[in-house]
Amino acid sequence: MTRTYSRRSFLKTSAIATAASLLPSLPLRASVATMGGSADPHAHRLANGWEFLQGSLGSPWEAWHSEEVAVWQQVAMPHCFNAYDGCDPDVPYYRGNGWYRTHVPIANPFKNGRTLLHFEGAGQTTTVYVGEKLAGKHTGGYDEFVFDITDLLPTSDNIKTATNKGVPISVFCDNSRDQDRMPSDLSDFSLYGGLYRHVNMVFVPEVSFETIHIHTELASIAGQIVSVLGSLRNPTASTEQLQISIEVVDANGTQIHASKHTVAPWKDATALTSFTIQKPHLWSPSDPHLYECHITLHGASNNGSDTEYVTHETFGIRHAEFVQHGPFKLNGERLLLRGTHRHEDHAGYAAAMPDDLIDQEMHLIKDMGVNFIRLAHYQQSRRVLELCDRLGILVWEEIPWCRGGVGDDTFQEMGRRTLRNMIAQHYNHPSIILWGLGNEDDWPTEYPEVNQQAIRTYLQELNTLSHHLDPSRFTTIRRCDFARDIPDVYSPSIWAGWYRGTYPEYQKTLETERDRVNHLFHAEWGADSHAGRHSEDPDKALAKVVTGKGTDERGLDYLSTGGQARVSKDGDWSETYACNLFDWHLKTQETLPWLTGSAQWVFKDFTTPLRIENPVPRINQKGLIERDMTPKESYYVFQSYWTEAPMARIYGHTWPIRWGAAGEEKMVKVYSNCDTAELFVNGRSAGVKHRDSQNFPAAGLRWMTPFNPGKNTLRVTATKSGKTVTDEITFVYQTETWGTPAEIKLTEKSRSTLDGKETVTVEAKLYDAKGVLCLDARNRIRFTIAGLGTLIDNRGTTKASRAVELCNGRSEITLTRNNGSSVVSVTTPNIKPAFCNIT
Repeated sequence: MTRTYSRRSFLKTSAIATAASLLPSLPLRASVATMGGSADPHAHRLANGWEFLQGSLGSPWEAWHSEEVAVWQQVAMPHCFNAYDGCDPDVPYYRGNGWYRTHVPIANPFKNGRTLLHFEGAGQTTTVYVGEKLAGKHTGGYDEFVFDITDLLPTSDNIKTATNKGVPISVFCDNSRDQDRMPSDLSDFSLYGGLYRHVNMVFVPEVSFETIHIHTELASIAGQIVSVLGSLRNPTASTEQLQISIEVVDANGTQIHASKHTVAPWKDATALTSFTIQKPHLWSPSDPHLYECHITLHGASNNGSDTEYVTHETFGIRHAEFVQHGPFKLNGERLLLRGTHRHEDHAGYAAAMPDDLIDQEMHLIKDMGVNFIRLAHYQQSRRVLELCDRLGILVWEEIPWCRGGVGDDTFQEMGRRTLRNMIAQHYNHPSIILWGLGNEDDWPTEYPEVNQQAIRTYLQELNTLSHHLDPSRFTTIRRCDFARDIPDVYSPSIWAGWYRGTYPEYQKTLETERDRVNHLFHAEWGADSHAGRHSEDPDKALAKVVTGKGTDERGLDYLSTGGQARVSKDGDWSETYACNLFDWHLKTQETLPWLTGSAQWVFKDFTTPLRIENPVPRINQKGLIERDMTPKESYYVFQSYWTEAPMARIYGHTWPIRWGAAGEEKMVKVYSNCDTAELFVNGRSAGVKHRDSQNFPAAGLRWMTPFNPGKNTLRVTATKSGKTVTDEITFVYQTETWGTPAEIKLTEKSRSTLDGKETVTVEAKLYDAKGVLCLDARNRIRFTIAGLGTLIDNRGTTKASRAVELCNGRSEITLTRNNGSSVVSVTTPNIKPAFCNIT
């Protein structure tokens, strides 16, 4: 099929060759992408042999002479010193000093080579020492940085000792409060501390690449001009000729371009080669085709020996357009952006997520049908971006100007620097289409004040800088209404059905906001849900909510007290309500041909210092999965709208007991993308339903049916394009009514093994005076333990928190036995405690 493209439609795809010289030429900005991995023999991941001390030291000398007064513990990298206390229900997470130390053998294979320490991210201010010598200091918790430690290494007289024992390296991380550092200390997420991303030792020759940037320019519909630009690291100002070999291959390994060049060392960034790809294979979410550029540099060292330095970069070719007041187009075709958000946070690790968990999370995101993600609210790890490239997920990535006014010169320069670094470090990723300039920078409690003109002026400066550094991508910001005209794309605050208004008002709000800006995108919408809590009447709170007065979040609406009625304050925080809200938003988005898309907030629950009163204290519970990546029911609502492979999910897999009167008809919902579905209730067919996305709820796949008192089984068979999928759940139907909670009981539920250790799970249940389980009870309870056992807590999930609200009258927690006996207790106000002996 032949398509006609206008010059305007690709206005944002052209990149001027000279623009590359504007990108910062700082150590290993882009080409370090392949040098931190295990495949490069000249790069070594410093994962083991580290020790950690939480607290302050008087000087780097004390890092090596403090055993009498300081207790160091062995840790593996990456490491976050808030891994346990990030969501402690009793005390705020630690904000302060943390020291790391290790000995690193030096084995640079290059004569006169350079030895570099590469940090993929550390929080929040990092100072590095070689012995007692300062290697460098970096402010910012999310961009990468490199220190050249060559000149700080031991002299030749001591090199043998240094090689045998290793060079002493100490790192001081500080996440103390700092008004002049982004993000704001008032941010609704934790500002973690530690070496929570990889640390690498990288050996390079005397002359090597600092950066490699690849950009494309549309030559014609059939051809794409590709330019490879690089900058050098040449600290000794060598003038020896360099031989450079460049090879570009497609995803199948077919050579697209090859060239050799002999050049003298240069300064700044320069074009190494330029060529045209005829009929390029375009990158898209459905076909994320990546090209790979291999560059080999040969140069003569001062002693005349040859050195070889190899690096590679991946890139893709795609064309993006936001139509004025209209949809988003990728490669000339309309694409509805179906998105979510991600914080870098996980149960038991905080920001120090291991690679395999990052991979698992990103695949869960893709398997939900996502084609877009906003990385909130900071530059995220290189692995995340690489996965977005490979999986086909378009990206909005942003600097950490979050809930902060315009501070002093130090603050403002940090914003400029993090923007330069983010663009330079992630420039080659085809997945990125939007550079975010900030978030909620109209927050009412910002430091030093909400000065609208100052915020507009600073935002305009960042907007200009972003376009100057990267003309090929759009700029964006979320929630700063008085500055909505500045970025290319704007996202207003729309929380229909949660912080204000009701979810049926969603479409009207979108249409109103569309007319206020040229390019509208809706980032952040959704609802909190307490995993495992369900409701027979989830929309009850909507009757109290005022309509017609807007659906935005205002002031401090996120608080659980004060202000007008809103579901976030007056609702039940059930998974049932959240699914209804998501269902309505998704069905609405499908019907709007002008809509660019949206990003639900947020994919996974995460920690926040601001929400101590939440059902899981200090956890933002708007995730579609829990903090340990256990999917909630809402995950499957999105799958039913966004995925192609046949799926069917009966609502209620984590709802063990439903309730109602005997013979009362109850709703059964099936979330599925299949054309037809048949429900069986206790083995008997309840009929066949046909899917209609506009038939709310559950796209018409719902049945009203009575249940038997006691055990019931539901089974669904769904069909799409000749393929059949099934799902089944079993639950108990309780007809007994209950009164005021009067007694809590604690019993052993199960035993298992975790990491070679025996674990025991105990369950608390709340009953009325007649012994009937109180299925709507939301009481906050607290687990404690005495003896040899240890609670597995502070994970930020409903089943691994020692203080937590009940889910339909029940809650559980797991402990490690540690080969001994323990007594577990559970308490809740005004009710006698309960105990359970574990032997």
